[in-house]
Amino acid sequence: MTLFDRSEIEAMDARDPLRGLRDAFVLAPDEVYLDGNSLGVPTHAAQAELLRAARDEWGGDLIRSWNKAGWFDLPVELGDRIGRLIGAAPGQVVVSDTTSVNIYKALHAAMALRPGRRTILAEGGSFPTDLYIAEGVVSTLPGARLRLEGVDSPAIEQMLDGDVAAVLVNHVNYKTGALRDMAALTARIHAAGALAIWDLCHSAGALPVELDAAGADFAVGCTYKYLNGGPGSPAFVYAAQRHLGQARQPLSGWWGHARPFAFETGYEGDPGIRRFQCGTQPILSMRALQGALAIWDGVDMAALRAKSLALTDLFIQQVEARCAGLGLRLESPRDGARRGSQVAFGHDHAWQVMQALIAGGVIGDFRAPATLRFGFAPLYLRHMDVLRAAETLEQVLKSESWRDPRFAARSAVT
Repeated sequence: MTLFDRSEIEAMDARDPLRGLRDAFVLAPDEVYLDGNSLGVPTHAAQAELLRAARDEWGGDLIRSWNKAGWFDLPVELGDRIGRLIGAAPGQVVVSDTTSVNIYKALHAAMALRPGRRTILAEGGSFPTDLYIAEGVVSTLPGARLRLEGVDSPAIEQMLDGDVAAVLVNHVNYKTGALRDMAALTARIHAAGALAIWDLCHSAGALPVELDAAGADFAVGCTYKYLNGGPGSPAFVYAAQRHLGQARQPLSGWWGHARPFAFETGYEGDPGIRRFQCGTQPILSMRALQGALAIWDGVDMAALRAKSLALTDLFIQQVEARCAGLGLRLESPRDGARRGSQVAFGHDHAWQVMQALIAGGVIGDFRAPATLRFGFAPLYLRHMDVLRAAETLEQVLKSESWRDPRFAARSAVT
């Protein structure tokens, strides 16, 4: 395998069209951060917006800021800005609540749109919250059942029948980075008379998404990974225009009411995307997200995807050349067209190896039982960061520094 040398990798950075965006982020100069698929790096603009909202709006104008600073309309305004990144026309995305809560809303809405059908399909290898929430939805619907790809059948396509109402599927797998063909699978789901709900947590802000073009029915996603909204920043939910007005979600809070300030006794859902809101939203977090999204206004999503593929291809190449015979197993698709913006390697001592990497200034993460996971955020990562990460991994494995007893104890959060 031809291994790019340092000068060639430096040249990749020199001709990178996104290289100027790195300065917008708050980055430690002595670290390589490859965990943006778990928690993104803050931007200077996000921190400034958060300070302004807390100091001037909350601290100065107090309750007047709901109108004066536009707090009340933030969920829809931010939803439209995210909509541009995920291929959704205005009026179909709202920033609201958490991913888990939004999955609950979307699954219930989809089930109600397919009366008489009782089956939800999902992936056995999905991020656990998707499955936990699906189990919760099934528990509220008499006769409903959850069937899993990889458990009940090898593939979702093989389980599509006349009883399937909704299919909850990840666009990018949280562990391996495997990328689904959204348009093709949505078409298969629709052909079976069911509705498609896409989890975009590991694709929004990492690669182009085309919800409208693919015919998706619903989608959910978080904003604290590649969108850099901050820890616990609110999630988003998408409902296709054709479903608005008839889709009913069960969390009928006052922010989803058609006339929230009429304080009426009975509930009537807003005719548009606002019906997918529930209660009062976390405005300070939303203001940080507002600042974080500012950087995306001029980003070419095709250039983003091209850089993502270049970074992940380079990492696979460097690691496999440098670490051959040292116990690593590629768990991500080798074909970039089938991969999101992350790379996973298996190792029998993955936890200890990752702790040694972190001690060496390369921040990735571990996923049980034995996966080293590396996320590549194209807006702020350089090709030279990839080289340093591969060199550090090589040093950790060859020196077996991961055997140091201080790397053995596991913490609850990684």
